Amino acid sequence: MPTAYVVTALVTIAFNTFSGLAAMTRYAPIMRSLGPALDRVGVPESWLVWPIGALKALGALGLALGLLGVPLIGTAAATGLVLYFVCAVYTHLRVSDFVPQFYLAIVFLGLAVATLALDPALVLDTTR
Repeated sequence: MPTAYVVTALVTIAFNTFSGLAAMTRYAPIMRSLGPALDRVGVPESWLVWPIGALKALGALGLALGLLGVPLIGTAAATGLVLYFVCAVYTHLRVSDFVPQFYLAIVFLGLAVATLALDPALVLDTTR
């Protein structure tokens, strides 16, 4: 398994695990900035557990399973995270909400795209 993929996947797993668990538990330091951001973009706070927190945590779990030998689950998880963060970025853009959470969503999107792009399950074997 390529080192670049492993490192990128591990960073993506760490970021999404923390973010997902923080959302599901409504971790106070995160909520100070996330609560007002949810109001600005029109997302109810009840969505923190499902879908926001759960999808991030499940994406991280799927990436971990991909690293542990179930490559198509990892590919599906990376694809799901890309779609999730495209929607998150769009949600901020549609209301012109250019706050730190918007830029953080772009970072998370970049990590998910990089993980998907480096996914060895998608690499064609041209040595045959």
